[in-house]
Amino acid sequence: MSDVAIVGGGPAGLSAALFAAKNGLDTVVFDTDGTWMYKAHLFNYLGVRSIGGSEFMAIARGQTEDRGADLREEEVSRVEPTDEGFTVTTDEDEYDARYVVLATGAKRDLAEELGCETTDEGTIDVGLDMETSVGDAYATGAMVRAEEWQAIISAGDGGAAALSILTKEKGEHFHDFDTPGDVPSLRAEE
Repeated sequence: MSDVAIVGGGPAGLSAALFAAKNGLDTVVFDTDGTWMYKAHLFNYLGVRSIGGSEFMAIARGQTEDRGADLREEEVSRVEPTDEGFTVTTDEDEYDARYVVLATGAKRDLAEELGCETTDEGTIDVGLDMETSVGDAYATGAMVRAEEWQAIISAGDGGAAALSILTKEKGEHFHDFDTPGDVPSLRAEE
């Protein structure tokens, strides 16, 4: 059983995976690698002067894997609650996880089938912690924001979901803040 299953591998899903895996949670990402990011060019992403969507995705996927996340190119057909968390069903197998993060862009069907409440605008209803009405299920990005499809907003939502999960796991408010001494490549140079 994984700690966290993430459905979707765009900026929201990969951001959630990065924070979760980096901080010791067994994390798996399910994605078909067909994100709209491949059609994008980022000029408005803080800290990035200019980068093509394909290059951005290659870096983000590599960074997430480097931190320990398991990226699986499998399409998810169903997410169901269980006594211990969730079962994620793909065309290939079933996987169990204690938490699930839905990061499927504007595609809301999995969240709706799971029983997540929606807003009057038709988006998935979440709190500031990105948790849905289904306990331990989180929704991020375009599925929770009507017509706000921005990579940087989605990445922030994914990070918020992961930090909320980490707060639950640690039993106290958790935040992820690195210093130069935390970075392995910088420590090696000293």
